[in-house]
Amino acid sequence: MNPMTIAEQVAVRTYPPFSLAGLLKGTFEPKRGQRICILIDLDDPRDIRGFKFLENPDLSIQRNAHQHFYLGLKGGVLAELGLEGGDLFAYEVTGGSNLDLPDLAVASDGRELSLERDIYPHYDIILCISTYSATAPLTAFAKRYGFRGATLHGLNQIILTTGLAVDYDEVSRLGERLRLGMTHADWVEIDFECFGAKHTLHLDLGRQEAQKSHGLCRGDEPDVANLPAGEIYYVPVGADGEFPMKYEDGTIGLMKVSDGRVQSAELLAGNAATIAAHNAKLASDPVTGELGELGFGTQVLPVSGRDIQDEKILGTIHVATGRSDHLGGSLTPDKFTNAKNATHDDILFAPHKTPEINVTQARMLRDGRIEVLIESYEPSAYLTGLIA
Repeated sequence: MNPMTIAEQVAVRTYPPFSLAGLLKGTFEPKRGQRICILIDLDDPRDIRGFKFLENPDLSIQRNAHQHFYLGLKGGVLAELGLEGGDLFAYEVTGGSNLDLPDLAVASDGRELSLERDIYPHYDIILCISTYSATAPLTAFAKRYGFRGATLHGLNQIILTTGLAVDYDEVSRLGERLRLGMTHADWVEIDFECFGAKHTLHLDLGRQEAQKSHGLCRGDEPDVANLPAGEIYYVPVGADGEFPMKYEDGTIGLMKVSDGRVQSAELLAGNAATIAAHNAKLASDPVTGELGELGFGTQVLPVSGRDIQDEKILGTIHVATGRSDHLGGSLTPDKFTNAKNATHDDILFAPHKTPEINVTQARMLRDGRIEVLIESYEPSAYLTGLIA
């Protein structure tokens, strides 16, 4: 009997109702008396005054933050967990993934504050529910000011009822089994097929310790979890080859990689101007093409339409370009020519996201053996054996 596909497993899986108290207890194990707050991003952060932003139906992420987190804390979770605060602050939308945050924050009563002076030093737990990921800058600030936190960018109803409703102790246990079976790899190679042509990307990993995103941020050490969690990841030490990439406008380009970076892009389908703009960016700010992450999803989850959850689905794979300091890499914002380019951009390969691009196989060399990890977006027998 053939094993069920990931889609078939999702179809029969059930999830418990979302519990904010359960999520906070599971992720942080907070102590009584600790202070917690929520950050959201708005085009004009002053629209938080009197919760004016709730009048805009397009701000679904921020509205979810208010309804399920702010009101949840004020409506009983603070008392249940013995926490203090529960305040909501807004900062200006950064415009890119993991760009440094502006310092201005506005409180719901209209007070204008400084994140570094008034918020980071005075809260023990900070939740950032935003349009763009803030994991990298918040991780840096957590280490400086000593708080713990979680980033939940792109929050929607599917994520609330599935990716945030799971048992993260179980996610961590299964993730550790996968991590132990993938750590100290020499390299990973990914074979792609796009428009009938085949391409291969080779990523050197230098036998590094594989890391896991598992949703647990407990203890007293400053740390920031990325929720939903569930991936095994590395910071490549080198890369070469080529891979197809789908841009936001649907254009598909072929990335030419050498010396660990995307050096240039070639048009495969779509808008030539999109490729030209990317090549101009690579020429003017070369580190924007650096491959700073290789990640594998570890969970059985439904597609949410948001990469924050969808890259955590078992059988998917992602690489990322740009900033890598929050993952243990060396590419920090000061190394970019233009501060606005200092992003960390995930490139997700998944059947719903990139139907034009198939990952025919991903394999690794480890302990002198080549092990297949993924074939056509399904985990291999090797991976499923690790978590059986």
